Amino acid sequence: MAIDHDRLFKELIQTFFEEFLLLFFPDMHEHIDFSHLSFLSEELFTDVTAGEKYRVDLLVETKLKGEDGLIIVHVENQSYVQPSFPERMFIYFSRLFEKYRTRIVPIAVFSHDTLREEPSVFSIEFPFGDVLQFRFFPVELRKKHWRDYIRHDNPIAAALLGKMGYTESEKIELKKEFLRMLVRLELDEARQRLLLGFFETYVKLSEEEEQQLQREVKEMETTEKEKMLELIISYEQRGRKQGLEEGIKRGIEQGIKQGMKQGMKQGIKQGMKQLIRNMARKGMKVEDIARLVDLPEQDVRELLEEQGN
Repeated sequence: MAIDHDRLFKELIQTFFEEFLLLFFPDMHEHIDFSHLSFLSEELFTDVTAGEKYRVDLLVETKLKGEDGLIIVHVENQSYVQPSFPERMFIYFSRLFEKYRTRIVPIAVFSHDTLREEPSVFSIEFPFGDVLQFRFFPVELRKKHWRDYIRHDNPIAAALLGKMGYTESEKIELKKEFLRMLVRLELDEARQRLLLGFFETYVKLSEEEEQQLQREVKEMETTEKEKMLELIISYEQRGRKQGLEEGIKRGIEQGIKQGMKQGMKQGIKQGMKQLIRNMARKGMKVEDIARLVDLPEQDVRELLEEQGN
């Protein structure tokens, strides 16, 4: 099943919006009045030229401290490389401004795994002057090193460790530090499960690596050890339960499909019997019926004999 990256990032950032701004845009965070937050409904835009539809990921209506007017923060997750992305951000900005007629803060989160220079400007220029210089605020996750964020008691930092720069040989240590952060955060179960699910989507350890992780956690000499082991065990149990539930669900769905298929076959056969019976009642010969229903004469005779019994 394909991963719905936009949905995952939207759920994460919407749940921890203030923490997101604090981590990546502390200056912006200082000016936002978080007592006024409203998450707006999704906006769907059609690119007439390309014939594609795009859905804006996250729109937040809020205020600046000391000001009465509303502003909108637009956060867009970009999970793949798209050279024309700055242009798309400008189109979103212009259409959102056309609709809401208020100041808009555009933010782009680049979550793909490709290391490249992501432009954050869309411009229209001429030899005789510039017409447009549109800029948005970028977050390039892959260029950030995970070790620089493990001392942050921030749920966004914990979840996004798995989208930052790390090597395959660091995966076990990466997850260990993620669990350590999760324990320090002391979140409620729902938010804890959200962070665990997000992290596990992008950082998958083999069974051998998971066993190595458990061994390393057991050898820790910190107060966090027991709670980290609880997280590992509870998540494994929840995974097994979900796997069992999905298996049962698939079995039921397969049974229903098989039943429908058999039912359709039986229905078709029953309908054919009724048709042959009606033809015979009207005095038609077996060879004529066989020709019309495209069956061998012997099959028609057997069906008529079954009906006679």
